[in-house]
Amino acid sequence: MEENKVFNLEGRTALVTGASGHLGKSIVRALCEAGAHVILNGTSSEKIELLENELVKSGYSVSTAVFDITDEMMLKTAARKIEVIGRLDILVNNAYSGKSGTIESSTPESFNSAYNIAVTSAFNIIKSTLPVLKKTAKLTRGGASIINIASMYGTVSPDPAIYGDSGENNPPFYGAAKAGLIQLTRYLACHLAPYNIRVNSISPGPFPRQEVISNNPVFVNKLCEKVPMKRVGHPDEIKGPVLFLASDGSSYVTGINLPVDGGWTAW
Repeated sequence: MEENKVFNLEGRTALVTGASGHLGKSIVRALCEAGAHVILNGTSSEKIELLENELVKSGYSVSTAVFDITDEMMLKTAARKIEVIGRLDILVNNAYSGKSGTIESSTPESFNSAYNIAVTSAFNIIKSTLPVLKKTAKLTRGGASIINIASMYGTVSPDPAIYGDSGENNPPFYGAAKAGLIQLTRYLACHLAPYNIRVNSISPGPFPRQEVISNNPVFVNKLCEKVPMKRVGHPDEIKGPVLFLASDGSSYVTGINLPVDGGWTAW
């Protein structure tokens, strides 16, 4: 394998769910910058179109697939369109939408909704695109790559001393759902390995949105103090881990959960 081609994604096709989100935009750019054609998924046609225009102006190859990943009929329609394209090398399950909450405010519906988005919908999109993933996996040494975006809170609990009355409460159902996604990753890695399909997850640490950084500096400072590197992450710092797992650079890597958290979970 030539060193300068290890992370080259030219000629490959990727689908990113939640493409216009906080980390989604950086994930998309990482794949575009490496030469992949990226299919942008989201539920807001306005946000997806805006992102598409930005990327096209930058000279990148992209297309759009606006649909709700929790809607099975819309998902099946999108999967058929991808089959027509005939190639899917990389699938990034990044979409998530949920509320904050506490033990007292959380309900069974909260858990059902979080699990449906983080786990069930991720499984459904993998299952729906599996035929084309299997076909594509035969074309390159690294095979096809599925990357599930989990969270450090899929492995550790939020620290009550940090969240407390900050107004940024991380709910119990979020971590529970992300833990489920990490386990689904391991299961699929073992069962899809014979088809040369690699399945890994990434667990981002504290990557607060700009509005949180601007409006809640006390909370952000507490996050920084918890991190061994003494700072929060910048969205662009998700690019390297995504590119590694998407490319032939990780051709012998499957079933891992890669923390990108500044050392938070090393405590």
